[in-house]
Amino acid sequence: MTAQRDEGQAPKPMGLLMVGALGVVFGDIGTSPLYALKVAVEASATAAGGSLAPAVTGILSLITWALLIVVAFKYVLIIMRADNYGEGGVFALTALVLRKLGKPHRGRWAATIAGTVGAALFFGDSLITPAISVLSAVEGLNVIAPDLKPYIVYIAIVLITALFAVERFGTARVGAFFGPVMLVWFAILGLLGAVEILRNPQVLAALNPLAGANFLWTHSGVAVAIIGAVVLAVTGGEALYADMGHFGRQPIQRAWLFIVLPCLLLNYFGQGALLIRDPAALDNPFYRLAPEWALIPLLLLAFLATIIASQAVISGAFSLANQAVQLGYIPRLRVRHTSADEIGQVYVSKINILLYVGVVCLVLGFGSSEKLASAYGISVTGAMAIDTVLAAYVMIVIRGWNKSLFAPIFAFLLLIDLAFFTANLSKFFEGGWLPIGVAVVTVAVMLAWITGRDRLLAARWDGAVRLEGFLQSLAEYPIHRVEGTGIFMVPHDNIVPMALLHNLKHNKVLHDRVILLRVEVLDTPFVSDVERVDIRHLEHNFHSVVVRYGFMEEPNLPRVLAFMRVREFHFSLMEISFFIGKEKVVVKAGSSQFLGLFVLMHRMMLGATDYFKIPPSHAIEIGGHIAI
Repeated sequence: MTAQRDEGQAPKPMGLLMVGALGVVFGDIGTSPLYALKVAVEASATAAGGSLAPAVTGILSLITWALLIVVAFKYVLIIMRADNYGEGGVFALTALVLRKLGKPHRGRWAATIAGTVGAALFFGDSLITPAISVLSAVEGLNVIAPDLKPYIVYIAIVLITALFAVERFGTARVGAFFGPVMLVWFAILGLLGAVEILRNPQVLAALNPLAGANFLWTHSGVAVAIIGAVVLAVTGGEALYADMGHFGRQPIQRAWLFIVLPCLLLNYFGQGALLIRDPAALDNPFYRLAPEWALIPLLLLAFLATIIASQAVISGAFSLANQAVQLGYIPRLRVRHTSADEIGQVYVSKINILLYVGVVCLVLGFGSSEKLASAYGISVTGAMAIDTVLAAYVMIVIRGWNKSLFAPIFAFLLLIDLAFFTANLSKFFEGGWLPIGVAVVTVAVMLAWITGRDRLLAARWDGAVRLEGFLQSLAEYPIHRVEGTGIFMVPHDNIVPMALLHNLKHNKVLHDRVILLRVEVLDTPFVSDVERVDIRHLEHNFHSVVVRYGFMEEPNLPRVLAFMRVREFHFSLMEISFFIGKEKVVVKAGSSQFLGLFVLMHRMMLGATDYFKIPPSHAIEIGGHIAI
């Protein structure tokens, strides 16, 4: 049986958890110095009258306080407290809100839409992050070997292909390598920046928040473009919350406060000091920080850092897809765990293929990290705004935080999120349409599945035979019983599954023991063994069994049967037959197009036998027909 995560395991030392978090949580935001300041300064230098110094000082001030307010204050100090049994992310927040609202509440649909939109925006981010990160690293070749510039795109595609090709092996084997590499990366970031700051310490004037505010005020005509570029420095900040379940709140908080934030600020200020001293370095201020002899080692380290950052985002997409399947937001997919120790490490082949095709198309279509920056930001800022709204409800309504104090705080944070989001909307025609398009398609898929699934469950209920009446009829009209145990999957506890009725109609027999098994996915991430199975014994050797899983767990019915065998039933696993209903769903005339999309996905989804890991030799699929 899969026990609740961390159950019976000795806690790891805080230092190891912090280093591990560097390799999984901070890859995205940790590679932002490769391109963020360059893009932001280019967006504002012209408006600053041709001199880089005012633009650099203003941009540095805005980046500094964006990191402090959006990441350090909002995510690290506040939102990370809105956990769902230790798990973070938009689905964890959505589950908390839905649990509080209750099933009849009309606000459930709004909360569900918010969760699906947040998840859809994350999927858009999962496309752009690998493309812009790898491209920005490879563009360092322009500094070392300018003749290779025409081949930058193709080199990036080779690295991206290798990255997606090894995803199926999982991060368990190389996870111990990721953290130390990122520790070295952040140390180099800080060292390079500190050396340049010592040469030009007046750049520290950008620590004053008024420097950024005054720059925006005096250059209001391009304020939207400036804000849209500054947001590149905080992309990846939402990963601190989304990946909280891997390491816990404290290791992530400490890694951010003591390692990541100081090193990021040192590097940004070092780039700024270099640009003030040598404006010609704007072609690539990150690589220009390094001495010539260190360029090749720095380029190789950047390759590794961007691959790790991309891998973390891709793995996050796998985990999010797994949660979406468990919550019933998308069709069943084949999910494979790649680690025996970390339950969050999963691989979803179909998502991997979709992401790979999308990332390659982005690299070929945009061609440079600077152009891709126009597409970046909308998905991240939209997801951040949804996190703020849901977290405000969780902390004030559910956790009981002081409304008079924290409502204005959350309103202020939401105002910043919306400012970033609005600024990035101005880049819609330059590439911003891409994440919005991905989000719209993803939300449509999720809502079509949720709507169709609810209709299908209602149709099953309306046309079903009630279990109580069926059991009474067995006393009046006995059916021939045969040896063995028949297990039937049911959507409700009080109805007779269609597969049982079809089997009875055609074969005229019932097994000696009949188990009606229902799988229930709770809105908690994990379920302990004590709460896993609920068994209710009925008449005529019928038994109703409810198997519970958390939305972060992977169903495995053979393990459940072994657990039931020890606890309640004395049967041989060889005598068990699973009867799986394989319905053909059709849409009634006049129904919405959403239901047509649902039917298409229903026909293509992974079958119950594979999804629940039922041995094929023990599975019998029985067809049926149902209209919705």
